[in-house]
Amino acid sequence: MKKRSICFLLALVLSLALTLTACSGKRQGESTDSQITIGIPQDVEDSLDPHKAVAAGTEEVFFNIYEGLVKPDSDGNLNPAIASDYEISPDWKTYTFTLRKGVKFHSGKEVTVEDVKYSIERCADENDALTFVEAFSNIESVETPDESTVVITLKEPNADFLCDLTSAIIPASNEDPDKVSDGTGPYRFVSHAPQESFVVEKFDDYWGEPAHIQTVTFKVCANPDSLVMELNGGSVDMLARVTSTQAAQLSDDFQVLEGTMNLVQALYLNNAAAPFDDVRVRQALCYAVDRQAILDLTSDGYGTIIGSSMFPAFGKYYMPELADYYAKDIDKAKELLAEAGLEDGFTFTIKVPSNYTQHVEVAQVIAEQLKEIGVNAEIELIEWETWLSDVYAGRDFEATVVGLDASSLAASSMLSRFNSDNGRNFINYNNPDFDAAYARAQASVEDGERTEAFQECERLLTETAANVYIQDLAEFVALNKKYAGYEFYPLYVQDISKLYLVEE
Repeated sequence: MKKRSICFLLALVLSLALTLTACSGKRQGESTDSQITIGIPQDVEDSLDPHKAVAAGTEEVFFNIYEGLVKPDSDGNLNPAIASDYEISPDWKTYTFTLRKGVKFHSGKEVTVEDVKYSIERCADENDALTFVEAFSNIESVETPDESTVVITLKEPNADFLCDLTSAIIPASNEDPDKVSDGTGPYRFVSHAPQESFVVEKFDDYWGEPAHIQTVTFKVCANPDSLVMELNGGSVDMLARVTSTQAAQLSDDFQVLEGTMNLVQALYLNNAAAPFDDVRVRQALCYAVDRQAILDLTSDGYGTIIGSSMFPAFGKYYMPELADYYAKDIDKAKELLAEAGLEDGFTFTIKVPSNYTQHVEVAQVIAEQLKEIGVNAEIELIEWETWLSDVYAGRDFEATVVGLDASSLAASSMLSRFNSDNGRNFINYNNPDFDAAYARAQASVEDGERTEAFQECERLLTETAANVYIQDLAEFVALNKKYAGYEFYPLYVQDISKLYLVEE
């Protein structure tokens, strides 16, 4: 396995670091009947509308179908996509884009400035909770002075705004985006069999580097116990995020690539539900959990222990020292519970999506560890769709183990969800000091000030034990040796267009 670290420049010199693993081989001549089957642990959401996508698993598939004005690459750079170039005013309030000539939607229609204006204004509509993008609430106007120029003016300066312009551009003429997929990416939608498969095929009129494999079937593999069998049996050619145990069981037909998931795995706590509305109880759980033991038991020690809602790929924003803030201290944990009137412990339920082995196993270890302080954690395995509706949207839970990813390369993408009035604040975190620090970060265009304010947000999440932070998980990708070209990204995506058949 080959790894290399990359530093890159983004907006106000946003420096991210990530570990890449690359596989290489001699590329086979392009074939019109080439195909690959990729396993995914959850079904893509019912809607084909990219602006309504909530689940990271849906977004990683849609990455291949839809594009924005700019698009991230595996090095973490934001490159022009539907826009051929752009300019940002010195005050960070005016973003001017020149559209790339000849970009086509999968329907064959060329992208126009009206499509861009429509897509952005649709995501800026605060009355539509399903499509609203928080960063777009700062938009003052979207103007199209000519047939190739789009000018976005902000109410307040925002040095992170470019990161959010990866948001998909769709046709203004598409009257039913829930059911009609029409993007500009290297692959076009073909079919969706709920709970079974999602099929895409190469888009021949793609404006950029064309995909190499003609047909891609994303096969839903929700049963973690059958994953190794499906890989070794040949029904699945690639599966990201296998466990180290599963990787060791694969046949010689597979190579296992190692990277990081770029997400924050934690025991997420409903801060509005007793007893987790008491900071002392949350802190007690933090002191009782041994993170290194969790990594050793669930992933052979792989992964990076973290202490707040930021992962290492975010470079200067990431604070490794927070990982040591709650060193295991059983006596301290019991003392805090006693102060909270729970000296005899308590019982609570951890709801975990059953299709994610990594989260289920971590929840099981946490439950065992909490017994040391008299706390009984009961694990309830639920389907992913139930997790989305009940836990994430309905906030009907006490605790859950999942991983939260970044939707863009901006620090705000990880931290905005903890604002007290943010619609994505499913843990019901409410801290005026956090809100104030986040507001300072958003208001500043000076790099040092922004970094300091965002780091203050992270410290507050740690000090108040918003959640029991665990790790940025290691990612193991099982890839049949017939294929090569896989690239890790600093975001939770799968870029299938890079894959190709290896010449035998």
